[in-house]
Amino acid sequence: MSILTIGAAGITAVLLAVWLKGVRAEYALYMVLGAQILFMICGTGRLEVILDAMRRLEDYIKIDPAYLGALLKMVGITYVAEFASGICKDAGYSALGNQIEIFGKLSILGVSMPVFLALFEILDQFMG
Repeated sequence: MSILTIGAAGITAVLLAVWLKGVRAEYALYMVLGAQILFMICGTGRLEVILDAMRRLEDYIKIDPAYLGALLKMVGITYVAEFASGICKDAGYSALGNQIEIFGKLSILGVSMPVFLALFEILDQFMG
């Protein structure tokens, strides 16, 4: 699906949700949740292209696959955290959504620490 299709489907889902909110508020939440799940499924379909590009990048620059794996994990954590946070915020639980975002940021920091430490090891070798 193209971004135009996703954008049109998103606008349609929001307009239907606004209309449904006047009829039955819980149906509006289900409409938005269904659209978000559809968009997540469409987004994960693009992962094959991303993984292929990352494999080719490994071949070109001869980088340790662990570093690109960490990068991919960070992108995945960001995607899942934003998705879950958005659902919570749409349901009216902004505080919970914010906590999920904070946990996602801390998780990214934890995944990136080995790469950060490897960078300092390389700098230490050049300086020492």
